[in-house]
Amino acid sequence: MNQKALKTLEFDKIIHILTEHAASEGAKELCRTLKPSSSLEEIERLQSETEDALRRIYRKGSLSFGGIRDIRGSIKRLEVGGVLGMGELLQIMSLLETAGKVRRYGQREEDDDSRDSLDESFELLEPVPSLAGEIRRCILSEEEMADDASGALLHVRRSMRQMNDRVHSTLNAMVNGSARAYLQDPVVTMRDGRYCLPVKAEYRGQVAGMIHDQSSTGSTLFIEPMAVIKLNNDYKELQIKEQQEIEKVLASLSETAAGYLEFLSDDYRLLVDLDFIFARAMLAKEMKATRPVLNERGCIRIKDGRHPLLDPKKVVPINVWLGKDFDLLIVTGPNTGGKTVSLKTVGLFTLMGQSGLHIPAFERSELAVFDDVFADIGDEQSIEQSLSTFSSHMTNIVSILKDASLNSLVLFDELGAGTDPTEGAALAISILDHLHRQGIRTMATTHYSELKIYALSTQGVENACCEFDVESLRPTYRLLIGIPGKSNAFAISAKLGLPEHLIEDAKKQIDVQDKNFEDVISELEHSRVTLEKDQAEISRYKEEIRSLRNALQKKQDRLDEQKEKILRDAREQAGAILQEAKDYADETMKNFHKFGKDNISVKEMEAERARLREKIKNTEISTSAKPAKPRKKVKPAALHIGDRVRVLSLNLEGTVSTLPNAKGDLFVQMGILRSQVNINDLEYLGEAEHPVSGKGSSGSGNIKMSKSASVSTEINLIGMTVDEAMGHLDKYLDDAYLAHVPSVRIVHGKGTGALRSAVQQHLKRCKYIKSYRLGTFGEGEAGVTIAEFK
Repeated sequence: MNQKALKTLEFDKIIHILTEHAASEGAKELCRTLKPSSSLEEIERLQSETEDALRRIYRKGSLSFGGIRDIRGSIKRLEVGGVLGMGELLQIMSLLETAGKVRRYGQREEDDDSRDSLDESFELLEPVPSLAGEIRRCILSEEEMADDASGALLHVRRSMRQMNDRVHSTLNAMVNGSARAYLQDPVVTMRDGRYCLPVKAEYRGQVAGMIHDQSSTGSTLFIEPMAVIKLNNDYKELQIKEQQEIEKVLASLSETAAGYLEFLSDDYRLLVDLDFIFARAMLAKEMKATRPVLNERGCIRIKDGRHPLLDPKKVVPINVWLGKDFDLLIVTGPNTGGKTVSLKTVGLFTLMGQSGLHIPAFERSELAVFDDVFADIGDEQSIEQSLSTFSSHMTNIVSILKDASLNSLVLFDELGAGTDPTEGAALAISILDHLHRQGIRTMATTHYSELKIYALSTQGVENACCEFDVESLRPTYRLLIGIPGKSNAFAISAKLGLPEHLIEDAKKQIDVQDKNFEDVISELEHSRVTLEKDQAEISRYKEEIRSLRNALQKKQDRLDEQKEKILRDAREQAGAILQEAKDYADETMKNFHKFGKDNISVKEMEAERARLREKIKNTEISTSAKPAKPRKKVKPAALHIGDRVRVLSLNLEGTVSTLPNAKGDLFVQMGILRSQVNINDLEYLGEAEHPVSGKGSSGSGNIKMSKSASVSTEINLIGMTVDEAMGHLDKYLDDAYLAHVPSVRIVHGKGTGALRSAVQQHLKRCKYIKSYRLGTFGEGEAGVTIAEFK
């Protein structure tokens, strides 16, 4: 691939961004050396790897390769039987643990039997957990080995600690004892790996021992006392043994690692490759890029392509196609309109696609595989070589014409610029026509009108322009293929304030043919803008109609569904009613036949007819859709203790036990259930009934009915004397027992406790009281006694 084009099209900047996404030095090196390939098979393999990695990132999140270490040097030392240091073993451990993490990331779910291009790499990773675990157990850091790395090392270090304690104890005894007066400072220090005391120079004869050092002033001597010389010697011997044991552990670990050389080598290679692949995927994710469709037909079709080095929030997508209906595209338009960016986008996308990188464009964009890409872009004037702008461009063009082949992509920016316009235009046409006759895919930008005419009059050559808004003097950066562009020099100059007479004079200098051509281009541009506006409005109307049609269809479907449900429910209900009517009719006929045969009395027949009439009446009521009468709101003043009410939220009837408080809360007794409710949750049923005994009914039955309807489940004795309370309580308990009330609530208050004691003594003597207890939280606690009847 042409190296000059790689730099001209800024492929090196893409490589720099790619390198930042790689974690290991090996993967970074692969990124830095990445070059476009001309093999379609190789490119498709790279694109598949990038696509599969990107899919995994979107599904599982990003994958970290930060633990990869370059262990190739360690592997070579292991191959020749060398012993690795602690740092090298920790690097092997880090690589193996990263391999384990990456392998787990690559594992698929049990029910997922699909495969992609990365599955084999994930499966070939061998983390060797036994080796990694042993290294982690034995080595704490690059400079520290664990005490329990071996039994001998543990024993040596225990002895060292004991010896160290003895040395310190001896020296501390001297520091705090007889030698205290001879010391410069009451501390224990170390010189040359041996423990010493800082002795004043004038007392050197008072402390027997070996002098190891002295201060810079000579006033302090660092003496190792005779009492600890042997201890220090023993400590030194233990240090030597410790180092020997450490070396034994390192040798053992190195020997174990040597048994997995093939796994270690493969793990490093696989992890670096995966790091490189996921770096390409992360670049695609960052750029919101997609996989291009590659072909060997020389066809390019980029949909909504965005130059990857421009601000993604500001860059305007372009649509470019080349190689199918035409192989030469000539782009015209004003300066700073986006011509060069369009040119670079096509070239850079080609280089990225052939390097296995995704491109920031809409899905299914097509790229051709070229053997080489040539680009002449920018001003390469050279003072050292005495080359002008034109000479520099022409030198580059000569080289391109020499090397370009049928399977090449050629890009020219401002072809023929830097010299006489007439001669420059003629040269540009000649160069482009030469490439066109050879069928070489070419894209060129220019300001020359002659090239626009050449494109209009030549088969297989197409015009394009970068749109420019004359009203705002701003380019839109849209690339329009099939329409030649205008430089708009006169319009821009007028907007910027150039006097009108100068512009008119300039127009007179233009040849009539050129002027007519520019007028045709202006009319085409005006027609194009009008058509685009009409098409946009038509598309908007179509979308609105489609939206309304979908909404109407959904509404109709919903109505049809509701209608079908209503009819289905009605049919089911009617069928149930008819079936029930049929069953009662059959039963009625059966009974009437029985009445005729079994000499059933007329009275029994009349009772049966009344029962059927009542059943029909109830059926009519249940099937009729009469609206429920609104419930009347209960007023607090209208309530009295013992009034009958319905608790709506529970759908239970009960009697009022207490009057409502300021918030409207009161207690209602519903059988054995006593609950606090709000007055808004009640429906008034009326006062307690006191039925009078009628004819034909027993006296005991009347008493029970009367009591059950009038006796409350609660009695309040607060404010009464003990004698008064006992009289009321005795009568109340009799009434409640006759009414078959299961339990009652006796309110006596807390006070001095005399009334509570009298109540409980009375309950103890009552034969029909099964049990009694004080109230719990919410029932009144010690101010209430709950009594249960037998």
